[in-house]
Amino acid sequence: MSRGVCLIAASALVLLLGDGCTGNPRSSAQGRQCSQGLDAAYEELRAARADGFGGTVDLTKAASLLGAAKVQYEFEHYPNCIDKVRRARAYIKSARTG
Repeated sequence: MSRGVCLIAASALVLLLGDGCTGNPRSSAQGRQCSQGLDAAYEELRAARADGFGGTVDLTKAASLLGAAKVQYEFEHYPNCIDKVRRARAYIKSARTG
C-alpha cells in the first residue's frame, strides 16, 4: 500500500472512532432537560385531565405542543423541544388556574 493510501485509511479510521466516542446526545444537559420536561409536563397534563379540565382549549394546545416536543426530542432538536415543553406547561397551568 502506498503511503498516501495509508494516510487516508488512517484518517478515516480516526474519524470513525472519534464519532463513536462523542457520547449519547440524549445524555447532554439539553437532552436531559427536554426528557425531564416532557415527563413532568405529561404528568401535569394527566393530572389536569383527571381533575376535570380535559376539555379546555388550553389543554388541547398543550397536548399538541407536547406531541411536537416529543418529535423534536426523537430528532435530537433539544432547544426546540425545551421551548415547546415550556409553552405546553404554561398552557396547562393556565387551564388549571383559569
